[in-house]
Amino acid sequence: MEIQFTTRIFKEGRAFVAQALELNVSSCGSTKDKALSNLKEAVRLFLEEAEKMGTLDQILDEAGYARKTRTARPSFISVQTVSIPLTHAKV
Repeated sequence: MEIQFTTRIFKEGRAFVAQALELNVSSCGSTKDKALSNLKEAVRLFLEEAEKMGTLDQILDEAGYARKTRTARPSFISVQTVSIPLTHAKV
């Protein structure tokens, strides 16, 4: 079985952080490519453990993957940066 997911990669200090958005799994590395490689491994291990625990179908359903075909990821309508004022926060 193969699964698709959307990644977001950003730099945090000296490390690159990669996230699988649909599955809420993250990993990091010293380069963008290493972070992505580590993320793929983290997702694989996460899904393998979920299968062993009997929760894989539930996780994939909650992440929006279609029941008949688990390869296609849910479609994002929009990914954007949004800001709101914090009126009561002391910054």
